[in-house]
Amino acid sequence: MDHSRTRATVMLRRWLSPAPDSLLACAARRGSAPWTEWVHLLWTAWVFITPMFTPSGYDTRWIGLTLLSYPLFLVLYGLTLLRPERKMWLPALGMVVLSMLLLRWYPSGLSYFVFGCVMLRGARGHGLVRYLAMLVLLNGALLAMALALGYPWQAVAWLPAVTVIIGLVVHADAVNRHKDAALKLSQEEVRRLATAAERERIGRDLHDLLGHTLSLVALKSDLAARLIERNPDRALAEISEVSRVSREALAQVRAAVTGIRSAGLAAELASARLLLECAGVAMRHEVGYSGVDAAALPVPLETALAMVLREAATNIQRHAGATRAEVTLQVDRDRAVLCISDDGRGGADVPGNGLAGMRERVEVLGGRLRVDSSRRRGTTVEACIPVRAVGPAPAAPAPDRGARRDGSAPASPALAGALRR
Repeated sequence: MDHSRTRATVMLRRWLSPAPDSLLACAARRGSAPWTEWVHLLWTAWVFITPMFTPSGYDTRWIGLTLLSYPLFLVLYGLTLLRPERKMWLPALGMVVLSMLLLRWYPSGLSYFVFGCVMLRGARGHGLVRYLAMLVLLNGALLAMALALGYPWQAVAWLPAVTVIIGLVVHADAVNRHKDAALKLSQEEVRRLATAAERERIGRDLHDLLGHTLSLVALKSDLAARLIERNPDRALAEISEVSRVSREALAQVRAAVTGIRSAGLAAELASARLLLECAGVAMRHEVGYSGVDAAALPVPLETALAMVLREAATNIQRHAGATRAEVTLQVDRDRAVLCISDDGRGGADVPGNGLAGMRERVEVLGGRLRVDSSRRRGTTVEACIPVRAVGPAPAAPAPDRGARRDGSAPASPALAGALRR
């Protein structure tokens, strides 16, 4: 008995759980509340309003048919929200059949027909032409049945227009949701491929930087160990060469790590455009360089500007509620000015929105950050950083003054004495 009850509970829970590609699951992935798919049931108020316009009004027949049909309709509607996309046409077609079965006695059932036609749009593989063909076929069958039952044509003439208009609107919305889902999948794939490519590049760069160098260090260390007894001067030269090669390798690794950690403006512009356009914000950007090579910008300056752009784009996507955004970057020999503006609702300069972090990054480089936020004009973030104050990217450390003519670093007196002994 307990086993049967447990099995029934599991089956009921599985039956009531939304499928991964159901309308409720898709709404949850978009961040919408579950009730947004149920709010459409407000249109079923016509089921209860229609009897007021009939000569008999509410009578026992209307009340009984409503109590029998409306719960069944709610079950069918819930199944369209819970079932997989490829199977949701079955409960939707059930609504249409329910309406046709009740047509002789229950004109309020025409509302079920509208819901059924609209929910048929969600079945996977139903293109626009096929969906319109189904609407024409179902509406023609219902009109023929209604006229045969003695309905006046004025009472049912509105039905094809309403089902086609609402069906097309909802069908277009479903198509857009499919495109958004495909776009998000492609974005995730692009990020995954970009991450994999970056890992391969980092591994390749480190191999090129350290592979030969470490092999050379190991070879010369072994050679110095063999020469330390027979030829101390030659061993000292080899040890000095190991020191020079190690210093060069360390400088190259530091330069590589600086390049890996830095954020590129071009990449951040593309990322910001993708982020905002996916959120429904049209972004326009303009970049201008005057007397400065874009590839020669100091790494700290480019990183600071890129991080400011990232924070500003994130704030627009999360808080602004904007429809348009504009990004301009003007760089000359004296300064770099980055301006990000939107037409959103505006807001205060609060640290929670990342503005404090932007200001710190800009002021560390001797620049200034200006934020102009108004509920009428939106928000404008402007970062101005002097280029000359930042200076070029850090270079590799220069050799010591006491270096030899061949570039090798001198050994310490203690090491030289130990080798000569």
